[in-house]
Amino acid sequence: MCEASGRCGGCGEAPVRRRAAPACSRPRPCVKCGDGPAAVVIRIGDAFCRACFREYFVHKFRAMLGKNRVIFPGEKVLLALSGGMASSAMLRQVQEGLSRETAKRLRFVPGLIYIDAAAAVPTEGAVCGQSLVQREQTLTRMEALLQETGFPYYLASLEQALELPGSILRRGPGGDSEPSPSYKAAVEGFIQQQRQEEANGDGGTSPAGLGTQDGPAGGSHAHLPAAARTEELLRLFDAAETLTAKEELLQMLRSHLLLHTARTQGYTKVMTGESCTRVAIKLLTNLALGRGAFLAVDTGFVDSRHGDVTVVRPMRDYMAKEIAFYNHFFGVPTVITPPLHAKRREKTSIHRLMENFLLGLQVDFPSTISTVYRTGEKLSVAPAESNGELQRCLLCLCALDIAGEEELALEPTLVKEDTGNGAESRAAFIPLLCYSCRLTFKEMGPPATLPPYVRTEAQHRNCRALMKQQIQEFLLEDDEEEPGGS
Repeated sequence: MCEASGRCGGCGEAPVRRRAAPACSRPRPCVKCGDGPAAVVIRIGDAFCRACFREYFVHKFRAMLGKNRVIFPGEKVLLALSGGMASSAMLRQVQEGLSRETAKRLRFVPGLIYIDAAAAVPTEGAVCGQSLVQREQTLTRMEALLQETGFPYYLASLEQALELPGSILRRGPGGDSEPSPSYKAAVEGFIQQQRQEEANGDGGTSPAGLGTQDGPAGGSHAHLPAAARTEELLRLFDAAETLTAKEELLQMLRSHLLLHTARTQGYTKVMTGESCTRVAIKLLTNLALGRGAFLAVDTGFVDSRHGDVTVVRPMRDYMAKEIAFYNHFFGVPTVITPPLHAKRREKTSIHRLMENFLLGLQVDFPSTISTVYRTGEKLSVAPAESNGELQRCLLCLCALDIAGEEELALEPTLVKEDTGNGAESRAAFIPLLCYSCRLTFKEMGPPATLPPYVRTEAQHRNCRALMKQQIQEFLLEDDEEEPGGS
């Protein structure tokens, strides 16, 4: 017979574990100042009061930028905002860093962008976006939040990605192939310029004084796109067969629209708000998607795959818990938009599966996220870099990783594509894609539903490849040059 009394649950149930009562009811003191009571415990033994927690949070952001020295003084930086906690906390850090009361002010010129992707958000398993009233309310709240900053801002909708030029899928000039100026020389030049302007009575260069608002279409007011464009976007997402393909498609359109805005408005850096938690989830997700060769590019602090525009991730050292407490304590406003949903709450996509897996482990093993994150920091970026246009993936713009594809698991997927329906049209895209994008491309529906700029650029690359093949016998390779040749 089972014993139902005592600490056992009875009938084979596991004993009920109860937390021991604290030895004393006094609040824990702050580990930094030792005076005030602790308001938040980040890790075991790291208890901070509000003032010390704020100082710790600000110092981590400034240290991340100062340690990498990627953003030069006077450089235009575009902050990509989603309205979520991480990007809103990033905006608050930039605002405080540019304020006149800050001892060591940030020296770059910020701009803000918000991309409205509500039309692509399916609810209850059907591809139907938010209502017009909900979209207008979200845009109005985001515009009010952006206007309060006093920075130039741009409001864009995901439908505008359908009108992008094909050149957005080509690597711009610059990057690792060109020598970058010294950071120390740039700082000295910026300080000298400030002193000259102060001597001339101009008041010095003040990035925080920029107060002119701008918009993606020349206006600063939020407006919804045309209904025809919204329907075209919904057809694009409806053609995707799995939620994983829809997630990848949404990320691709967002990144291309961010890149286009940065190039047209003269920004050389783009800041995104991925936290440490999000980076760890993305690392394992991309590994499962076959993007192991590009993990350092997709999750590192610097992403220079575009050449002329560099993506930086200054929030990647913060845990989601730290960001949530900071926003709660200091009243950081957020505008939450719904993500891609489906009827099933678990195992709907690889992204969701990895997120549930890591967050579930984090509950019982608090060092899970940081361990995955620190492991990703050891990856090198060098193997994923390439400067040739024809050697870049059509969708993700990373270097193609298909060398020796007949020896990899990629060959069976190519055979399947060649024997399927519409093989002639699909076969034209396959050589232009990396391994991961080939797997995702199979679930994106027919090629006719792809954005026009993707089809245009694919046709352009195929024409150039055909032309190169026709004149290949007349080309002189580097290893075939004569010793006395120049």
